[in-house]
Amino acid sequence: MGRKVTVATCALNQWALDFEGNFQRILKSIQIAKAKGARYRLGPELEICGYGCWDHYHESDTLLHSLQVLAALLESSITQDIICDVGMPVMHRNVRYNCRVIFLNRQTEEYVLPRMLQDLTKQKTVPFGDVVLATRDTCIGSEVCEELWTPRSPHIDMGLDGVEIITNASGSHHVLRKAHTRVDLVTMATSKNGGIYLLANQKGCDGDRLYYDGCAMIAMNGSIFAQGTQFSLDDVEVLTATLDLEDVRSYRAEISSRNLEASRVSPYPRVNVDFALSVSEDLLEEVSEPMEWTYHSPEEEISLGPACWLWDFLRRSKQAGFFLPLSGGVDSAASACIVYSMCCLVCEAVKSGNEQVLADIQSLVDEKSYTPQDPQELCGRLLTTCYMASENSSQETHSRATELAQQIGSYHIHLSIDPAVKAVLGIFSLVTGKFPRFSAHGGSGRENLALQNVQARIRMVLSYLFAQLSLWSRGVQGGLLVLGSANVDESLLGYLTKYDCSSADINPIGGISKTDLRAFVQLCVERFQLPALQTILSAPATAELEPLANGQVSQTDEEDMGMTYSELSIFGRLRKVAKAGPYSMFCKLLNMWKDSCTPRQVAEKVKRFFSKYSMNRHKMTTLTPAYHAESYSPDDNRFDLRPFLYNAMWPWQFHYIDNQVLKLEQKEQQGPEGGI
Repeated sequence: MGRKVTVATCALNQWALDFEGNFQRILKSIQIAKAKGARYRLGPELEICGYGCWDHYHESDTLLHSLQVLAALLESSITQDIICDVGMPVMHRNVRYNCRVIFLNRQTEEYVLPRMLQDLTKQKTVPFGDVVLATRDTCIGSEVCEELWTPRSPHIDMGLDGVEIITNASGSHHVLRKAHTRVDLVTMATSKNGGIYLLANQKGCDGDRLYYDGCAMIAMNGSIFAQGTQFSLDDVEVLTATLDLEDVRSYRAEISSRNLEASRVSPYPRVNVDFALSVSEDLLEEVSEPMEWTYHSPEEEISLGPACWLWDFLRRSKQAGFFLPLSGGVDSAASACIVYSMCCLVCEAVKSGNEQVLADIQSLVDEKSYTPQDPQELCGRLLTTCYMASENSSQETHSRATELAQQIGSYHIHLSIDPAVKAVLGIFSLVTGKFPRFSAHGGSGRENLALQNVQARIRMVLSYLFAQLSLWSRGVQGGLLVLGSANVDESLLGYLTKYDCSSADINPIGGISKTDLRAFVQLCVERFQLPALQTILSAPATAELEPLANGQVSQTDEEDMGMTYSELSIFGRLRKVAKAGPYSMFCKLLNMWKDSCTPRQVAEKVKRFFSKYSMNRHKMTTLTPAYHAESYSPDDNRFDLRPFLYNAMWPWQFHYIDNQVLKLEQKEQQGPEGGI
């Protein structure tokens, strides 16, 4: 019996309920794995139906079609002579389970099989539950996705029970800086207990706000032996590694504490399979070498992840491109750069021979002979940008938007919203006999805010009009998806107008902080050779909704908000990740900001944040679907399930904070010898 095994794991760009496409991608991955000599193939979690089915998991159709795909896999000659490990939902005793289905050559080993599978396998039942697979040369165990992240993961007891190969079929979505944790968990699992670990993962947009970022990997004894890409436009990626089982056995023999623990573990039920992962004559078989994992910086992750998400959204929605209001500020510039990054990825994929990407782009531009080579030229086809000027816009923002559009190659439009704004205000004046004024012209705060909001909402209406008819006016087929540009910090505070041009079809930056966006834009200056971004970065962030003062901007975002973007990021993480209410946040920030703020200043900042956050929380119910990239996303669709009607005065909590401030101030006045 040989001792070297070649195993395969993969990252697949599956799509919820796209059973035909999912089936073809699974078959392709198995075919590639076999061509690379693998005798075990691991796929992602729920790969047959797609991970993002949500309530569709409760439908009998999802179960039926998943079984049909499994039957088609069993029937295919491609799945012969390789152990296939696929993910799908299974109903057992009227309970739906997220299962791994492991099969070999149609032979299965007490779940009652549906008739369509009985006819193929000639067997009525299979084991159902937590078991391990014992081949002639090794033992294989499975855990699913989040089980790797739990305090007592199944791989611990499996490894102690003699399982040498652990597989994990994952549906793990991208969050900035998450890859480090994922890799650490896998290497630590094999470092403490020895063994081989295969991680498969979804990749791509499965139909919602999440992007699954691949990172398939193969590890052994604390080292990585194969690394998959985190971001790419390839629908199927297969990794293989040839590893020596004796390395696992000798590594474990050196861990004396493990031997003691192994004697106490409860054994797993074993399903015996008359099959070997190794071949008898493998002395000359080369084994894989360990490698260092290569990580992307957060700025690179922003450049690649949302770009891949936009590509999947564009090709699967079958729209002809994007429409982006380009203001000359950092946020809309970041959205434009992400589209440009997508165009670069498309050109690179086509150049490297990706036939699926080529077919998709030809379909999108409605030109069968088209081959994209230049990202700028492609951007001109796929991205329409528009500077929507008003009497409150400065020449500087207009110049910055125009210059950036020229450098990325987008089809750029310049228009004035003033006629539409005056028409709307004229209707109001005709009905009420009143004409609102800005604060700068003697108006009230209520008038001032209403006049800002009407400008913002007119821009949203015009965005959708041009998205629908801009290509028509140019004699080109199709419509455009409207892109939003509100960052996660502005959404958290509610610093946006409800139903303004932050209301869009999708938002590539809605889960990214202002701090990270600025770092990303700085990266784009050099990576994409876009010098226009330097002037955008150096300019103050402004909505330009209030009158100019001597031709200069009189309004800035941070002054409007009453706090900095850096402070907002801290508030966001404490509120969501640290689960801090007003008082807990005050306590944490007392320490964090002790060198820059007095207790009273900290209290005022915390109260201002919670007041504005709670007053504007209702805006999250209409938030544009955004790429999820940050742990403190305020999106109430999934990530932040909280009320949208609060007592914005927080009387009990704020009163308690004020009392603590008074005590601290009294103690400070009494000095070190005094006391309270």
